Amino acid sequence: MSPQNPVTITVPFYSIATLFVEVYMDVEVLSFAELSKEQLYTVLKNRFEVFFLEQDCVCQDMDDEDQRAAHLLLTEGGELLAYARLFLPGQVYEEASIGRVLVPKVFRGKGLGRDLTRAAIEWLESKVPNCKIKISAQHHVEQFYQEFGFVSQGGIYDECGIAHIKMVRG
Repeated sequence: MSPQNPVTITVPFYSIATLFVEVYMDVEVLSFAELSKEQLYTVLKNRFEVFFLEQDCVCQDMDDEDQRAAHLLLTEGGELLAYARLFLPGQVYEEASIGRVLVPKVFRGKGLGRDLTRAAIEWLESKVPNCKIKISAQHHVEQFYQEFGFVSQGGIYDECGIAHIKMVRG
């Protein structure tokens, strides 16, 4: 899978945390080959910081899936605000998938997780309208994903030392 034409858009972002200051961010969805060296380094650095240093995750992050994923980056002035890895139906699961979701610690509490999740859903549905989307959500953010129509399936399970739950939308 490779997005045929990577898209970069600039969207206004409003947040109570910014006290009515308008912030513009770029939203990019890129294939692995389309990521610049700097973008790839920034993504991997942030994944390491969030998943391993903050969350003490002991699983292999670079799992050979990045090469076939679409990479959603929210940036401002070249700085990574949020990131997610996206798969179309049939690439990893029967359903489309969102994973490796992160917002660097310094940018949390500004609504960027919601912006990222909306952008991920919109991009996947632009490629496959009305597709089902499967996630393996950390249990403590289950309610967050329910706000986007994700429904929990099954019980809580351990993934890399962190409680997760399978959720599907659509």
